[in-house]
Amino acid sequence: MSDVPTDPRHRELYELAVRIGLAWREIRRGASASGLREWLYGDGEESIEQGQMDTLDQLALRPAWRMSELAEALRIDPSTVTRAVQRLEKLGLAERSPSKEDGRVVEVRITDAGRAQHQEVAERRSELMTHIFRQYRTRELPVFADMLERFVLAVDDFVATRDPHP
Repeated sequence: MSDVPTDPRHRELYELAVRIGLAWREIRRGASASGLREWLYGDGEESIEQGQMDTLDQLALRPAWRMSELAEALRIDPSTVTRAVQRLEKLGLAERSPSKEDGRVVEVRITDAGRAQHQEVAERRSELMTHIFRQYRTRELPVFADMLERFVLAVDDFVATRDPHP
């Protein structure tokens, strides 16, 4: 990509590596993160977890999902998607049923209540993104998006190329 050193221990990059690492930590765990989660997803009995919202996001994309396809789309283990769907079912936001094409296959669908919940969160997300966008110049946003996407791909690539049990 360039002739700039890429080892974050290099003196020219160390300070940047620290800043990026701290920003990443704050995005994941910062004090405002819990407040943001509560604002986006609720904080009472009616609240859902971020992972459950990820599942609702996928369910809203099409009429029905095979559980295995849903797990693949979410990039999580099938047992994890099963637990997420069970919690959504208890809240009345999703339902499972045998496939019409193959009764041995279980499909999951978003319910009307799930669609309503998804729409409410989508509106709050839109408000959040409007606020974030206001912090940047219009010409900066495509660069910001590209860099975030590359960041995610770099993390994915790192994980894919490492021994999971060092």
